Order: sequence, then C-alpha cells, then structure tokens
Amino acid sequence: MTELSHRERIETCLSGEIPDRAPVALWRHFPGDDQHPQRLAEAHIRFQRQYDFDLLKVTPESTYMTKEWGGTDEWRGATEGTREYVVRGVTRVEDWTGLTLLDPTAGRLGDQIKALRAIVAAVGPHTPVIQTIFSPLTQARKLAGESVLLAHMRQRPDAVQAALETITQTTLDFLVEIKKTGIAGIFYALQFAQYALLSQDEFDTFCMPYHRRILDAVSDLWLNVLHLHGTGVRFDDVAGLPVQVLNWHDRETVPSLAEGQARSSGVVCGGLRQWETMAYGTPEAVRAEAGEAIRATGGRRFILGTGCVTPIITPHGNLSAARGSVEGD
Repeated sequence: MTELSHRERIETCLSGEIPDRAPVALWRHFPGDDQHPQRLAEAHIRFQRQYDFDLLKVTPESTYMTKEWGGTDEWRGATEGTREYVVRGVTRVEDWTGLTLLDPTAGRLGDQIKALRAIVAAVGPHTPVIQTIFSPLTQARKLAGESVLLAHMRQRPDAVQAALETITQTTLDFLVEIKKTGIAGIFYALQFAQYALLSQDEFDTFCMPYHRRILDAVSDLWLNVLHLHGTGVRFDDVAGLPVQVLNWHDRETVPSLAEGQARSSGVVCGGLRQWETMAYGTPEAVRAEAGEAIRATGGRRFILGTGCVTPIITPHGNLSAARGSVEGD
C-alpha cells in the first residue's frame, strides 16, 4: 500500500477502512511556554517535528478559556504539566450572574488564535490540527472548583445555568474565530461526565444541552474528538454525540477499547496508559501495549494514543517507541 499523508491516514481511518498503518497521536502540556502565544506555538511545532504524529492536538493551559473571568493560577512543578489554582474566579453563588460575554479575539482567547495561526501555517495542510475546547460545565468547574460548583448547582441552579449560557455563547463566538485559522476540528474535553459526580437528571440538565450546542457549531469541521476525563464515565450517554473520535482512559475504566469501539460508530483513540506505561514504563512496555490495542481493534477505526495528556516527564525513548510501534519498529 502507498504511504499516506497524516491527513489521508486519518481520513481513511474515519471512513472505516484500514489505513497503511495505525494512526498515532500523543499530546502534552508545555508549562511556562503556554503563557505566550509564540512560545506555545513553537513548543507544539518542535514536538510535532520531532515525533511526526498523525494529528497535532493543541494543549494550552487548562484555564485559558476562563482567565478573563478572574482567578489566578501557577505552575508549581506538576508532572502532568498542569497549573494550580491560587485564586478562583467564582467563590460566591452571586458571582455566577456577574459573568459577562468575552471578546473571543482578546486576552487569552486572542492569544490562542495567534498560536493556532502559527501552528497551522507551520505544519501545513497534510497534518490535522485540533484545538482543546473545554465543555461549559468544565469551564465552570475551573472557575469555582468542583465542590463549590456542585454546591452552587444544587443551591441555585438558576444562577449556574445563567453562567453556563454566558460561557457557552463565549465559546461559540470563539469557535467562529478559530475556524478561520484552518483547524481540522476540536478536542472537546468533558470533566463532568462521571457517574460519581452528577445524577442523570443533573447531567441531562447541566451538560447535554450545552454539549449539543457546541458540537453543532463545529459540525462543518471534519475531525472533532470528544474526551471523557476520569473513571466511571458516562460513555453511552455521549457515544451518540456528533463527533468523529472518542477518547477516554480506556486502560483505567470501562469500557475497554474494543468494547467502546463496538458501542460507538466512530473512531476510538487510546490503548496506552499515560502514567504506568508512558511515564514510568519502558519502550518495550509501550510497544507491547500498542500491539495489544491494534490487535483488539483490528487496526480499524482506531488511533493509538493515551487516555489523557502525556506527562511532561515521559522519556524520549517511550515517546519514540509509541511512534515507532505503528511502523513495526
């Protein structure tokens, strides 16, 4: 079979056919560099040029979508590359109704547009680029913290829903702008799709309507990935949402990769444990897990990756092993 470009390989995968080899994509945070659009772009470009993955998932700091609503955070050495919250933007239930629409071209949102333009231009049309977008309730969690948000949802659901409307509209306005950069899709991250956090009624009220609005707005893009964060995830609740790829911690929670593939119509992404294997394991362990995942899926409707970000302490040898595993190295 003729060697395909990254885009052609992903397109073949999405079509349900088996490409020349399994696509592979890993992504990570770039703490420090993620505070400046040019440095963030350069870090992603270097990472992609070094490992030549089949798609480039842009990973800004986790608060980039909420920074202009208040709160501060710092990177204090977390090996996942994430920042710690110092001050929250929302502390009182009344704060939710004070959120106003953000200008999607200014502040940290504007910085992301600058970074995306540089990344898309550098990697060219044959490497798909997708931008991380946090769901509205996930953004609310970042503003208030999990326990405060849950308390406010149950104390004043009207106030939280008013804030979700503002957050959702700001996100929709931002999507209009980032589409202009030439991205292939979004990486839509859900951090509240766990049975342990919300009742079915709460999930249906505070999550699903907003998911549909966000994903409807990117239906004209061809590579949208939905990420289910954590364990005990509501896989079947979201498997029917209009995305091309589902990504979850398949090595740490049900369903397994093969089960998820059978219970959805799109592509599944996973197979590698981010900590035990990628960060702390050996190249041999990486290749073994990759081989298991390819066999479990038959190499069809499958992208090799991790259930979440690759830790920043991951050895070069393990990253290279993940990339080489799909080549038979």
